[in-house]
Amino acid sequence: MNRYFEDFTAGQVFKHWPGRTITDFDNTWFTLMTMNTNPLHFDAAYAATTQHGRPLVNGLLVMATVVGMSVKDVSENAIANLEYESVRHTGPTFAGDTLYAETTVLETIASKSKSDRGVIYVETRGLNQRAEEIMILRRKILVPRRPA
Repeated sequence: MNRYFEDFTAGQVFKHWPGRTITDFDNTWFTLMTMNTNPLHFDAAYAATTQHGRPLVNGLLVMATVVGMSVKDVSENAIANLEYESVRHTGPTFAGDTLYAETTVLETIASKSKSDRGVIYVETRGLNQRAEEIMILRRKILVPRRPA
């Protein structure tokens, strides 16, 4: 928990490590736990008849994993996540894929109402093991300023 508002600058890039390999179990468990009934995520016979020919990893699991990877570098010291501005799935994720992530700081905005905090506006990209982009999202995070 060592990053404060002053530690972020526009254009700064964090390459998050380690990666995370998504398993069939992860996908099935997450899909059923969240009550997602789309068979595309857990019915291999059905998924075989679709465009990808096999089950897709649940997009919210991909998002949760990619955001989770960024926490240590970007938001471990956060007061709050304020907004997920956009989330785009730009490529498929399948069981056995390893996800990686990198975050670029787009802007830092000092709070006008409270001098002890500010907002960082970031874009995080999820990549697979072949360095293919599979997700891109933007969010705003409220972070404290460094204590005096």
